[in-house]
Amino acid sequence: MNFHGTEMRQKALTLLRGGARNADVARKLNVPAGTISYWKHMDRAKRGECPGRHLSLCPRCDGELDQAAYAYLLGLYLGDGHIIQNRAMKTPSLSVTCADSWPGLMDQCESAMRTVFPENSVCRVRRKGCHEVKMYSKHLWCLFPQHGPGRKHERRIALAPWQQEIVDAHPWDFIRGLIHSDGCRNMNWTTRMVGGVRKRYEYPRYWFTNVSDDIRQLYTDTLDKLGIEWTHCTRAGKEYNISVARRASVALMDAHVGPKY
Repeated sequence: MNFHGTEMRQKALTLLRGGARNADVARKLNVPAGTISYWKHMDRAKRGECPGRHLSLCPRCDGELDQAAYAYLLGLYLGDGHIIQNRAMKTPSLSVTCADSWPGLMDQCESAMRTVFPENSVCRVRRKGCHEVKMYSKHLWCLFPQHGPGRKHERRIALAPWQQEIVDAHPWDFIRGLIHSDGCRNMNWTTRMVGGVRKRYEYPRYWFTNVSDDIRQLYTDTLDKLGIEWTHCTRAGKEYNISVARRASVALMDAHVGPKY
């Protein structure tokens, strides 16, 4: 068994008192995170700094919800997010899966979570080829009433009136969240006859794919309100894909959404 002496414990406490995070101290000193957490708790108890029961405030009901950040986070949640709470969890968690290919997207997701839930901690959980940006809050049910058993495309997804008001006020943030989760900006191509010769023609487009009819409808309804032209693209007889390819519409999307990074 590996025992850590007084010197190691004091090094850890010095770092913790300086504001270092438990996980960072654990990695730096090669000490289990649970041990670091225990040392920190005992040190705070000894100094009389252990807090009492924390009164958790709802960002929407008890505070001033940052609507732009929420509209973006809502788009991410509808695409690649999920909320869970099992018997072993006292508090539900919100996770948004972000591919490692898009570190900027991951940063934006974490920033949105911290802005919407300023009292809560946000972490990143490493998975194969991606990270889950994750946080816990007792108020997730209030902020995301779309939660429910099963997968999103197997149940009704509709915005509450107060959510629709936020989306109407911040439509581009909502669209950006949906594109960052289930969409992309890519190059498409076709062929056309020019002077009797068939030539290849490439053009940029925004591509959105979601199996849920309701979520696609939320996306296209918002595009309509913004004056963005879009078309259904059927694959295998299923209209899961929405394309924005008109030059003027792509220019608007570029100005407000842009490619992932």
